[in-house]
Amino acid sequence: MPLYRDEAVVLRTHKLGEADRIITALTRTRGKIRTVAKGVRRTSSRFGSRLEPFMVVDLQCYEGRNLDTVTQAVTLAPHGDAICRDYTAYTAATAVVETCDRLTEEALPATQQYLLVAGAMAALAAREHDPGLVLDAYLLRALSVAGWAPSFGDCAKCGAPGPHRAFNIAAGGAVCLVCRPPGSAAPASETLALLSALLTGNWALADASNPVHQREGSGLVAAFLQWHLERGVRSLPMVERA
Repeated sequence: MPLYRDEAVVLRTHKLGEADRIITALTRTRGKIRTVAKGVRRTSSRFGSRLEPFMVVDLQCYEGRNLDTVTQAVTLAPHGDAICRDYTAYTAATAVVETCDRLTEEALPATQQYLLVAGAMAALAAREHDPGLVLDAYLLRALSVAGWAPSFGDCAKCGAPGPHRAFNIAAGGAVCLVCRPPGSAAPASETLALLSALLTGNWALADASNPVHQREGSGLVAAFLQWHLERGVRSLPMVERA
């Protein structure tokens, strides 16, 4: 049976039989894969701890009829330990990997999504920024890569130069007075500036933002995500915010 090797971020696992696990991971070049890791729940397993959520690993697998099987796993970035020691980072990371799982499909290359989720895990493990900000930045960028980039400046409907005060999820973001649909939100201008900074990577502005605007922005991001996924992310309400 053909072997393959690829870098991967472990997204989730679940038990199989008495000692095995099914590992769902996003690889750098092959997209999302589901593989069987045999015997990893035994204390004598050589690589059980390497195949936990949030870990970045170099996987070697062989292809099977239904599921591939892991034959080797080498740790590239042991983010799992650092993330699990901090509950705030853990809840944010759980929402990241669940969203990544929803946005990717098996056997379809998703290199940009891989780089985003690997970067998010590294940032959460290193505590470079507030975990809530890292989560919102990941969600905005992952949605953009998936084709749902929100607008926080120019009008999302007619392109009129901003800034605009109204924000409408169904319309795609900020909207002008002419295009504003009924029921549009009216977030603070600082909130839209924060979300724009998270999308573009302006961490100096994001880190200096007010917690009030961070919470308002998180609500908009969560609503925008749910609108496009057409269902909620179960772990998102559990995320601890500043």
